[in-house]
Amino acid sequence: MKIKILQLISFCAAVMVFFSCQSTSEKRIIKLGHGLGITHPVHESMLFLAKKVEEKSGGKLVVKVYPNQQLGSERELVELLQIGSLGMTKVSSAALEGFAPTMQVFGMPYLFRDDAHQLAVLNGEIGKKLLLDPQKYLLRGLCYYDAGKRSFYTKTKPVETPADLSGLKIRVMESNTASNMVKSLGGSPTPVSYGELYTALQQGIVDGAENNAPSLYTSKHYEVCKFYSIDEHTALPDVMIVSTKVWESLNKEEQQWLQEAADESAVYEYKVWAESTEESLSEMKKAGVTITYPDKEPFREAVESMYSDLQVQQPEIYKIVEQIRAVK
Repeated sequence: MKIKILQLISFCAAVMVFFSCQSTSEKRIIKLGHGLGITHPVHESMLFLAKKVEEKSGGKLVVKVYPNQQLGSERELVELLQIGSLGMTKVSSAALEGFAPTMQVFGMPYLFRDDAHQLAVLNGEIGKKLLLDPQKYLLRGLCYYDAGKRSFYTKTKPVETPADLSGLKIRVMESNTASNMVKSLGGSPTPVSYGELYTALQQGIVDGAENNAPSLYTSKHYEVCKFYSIDEHTALPDVMIVSTKVWESLNKEEQQWLQEAADESAVYEYKVWAESTEESLSEMKKAGVTITYPDKEPFREAVESMYSDLQVQQPEIYKIVEQIRAVK
């Protein structure tokens, strides 16, 4: 039975590879799947990427974007990339750490001093190296997208101090770092798929979650959670990744078109992200969401032990932390 199942999986994978990067004498088509809604600024940026690829290639290379988990959840999409059954996806660096361990460094709370520090890291040698680290896991990073800063949103009360998280089930991504952070702050981390989170909040499976303002707004989670406490505990970038199997199937010119389009889409995304953040906060206030700005220092103190643990348990990741902190 196991052999038959494996044969079936291999057959399906082979079929999907054909459709993930179709090739004809006139054009090649790469499928890009992701889990966000069509109103999300990151989706808009992926459409921009697709437009640029088509322009640069004169229609010879085409990226087709499939939003709303049409092709699978975030984790499923990454797994499809690994076997070459899908061309590209956008993934949070937190979710990517399960496939490329060095990515977990971005999930460390209060890692960056400010926005300028983060941008210097991502655009510098450290950021470029981390983009290519997943290649050994059959994934290649093309660029980073701004995903803002993550803060807590809850149903019954604002999170003004870490003590307010005590007893609350907080949705987290499938990330050990995110789970450890919520535990350090006194909450109970509960992994839930992003696509299932609205229902989980409604039904009381979780009491809250943590994310950036545009995601909270476009997902309509604010309809259930009326408290948004901007503690900005993490600044996790999104990562645009391509299957190495698909990447290596492209010729040098096609690779250049794709990389240039990704880089240009990142610049565009940072612009629309800033606009979307401002709009999201304004619209949520109008909808009756209480937005607060708690003192960050107690939160920083509560998670400081994560760095001590990292230094002992994963010294190679801690070295990257030190390199990031040294960036001016």
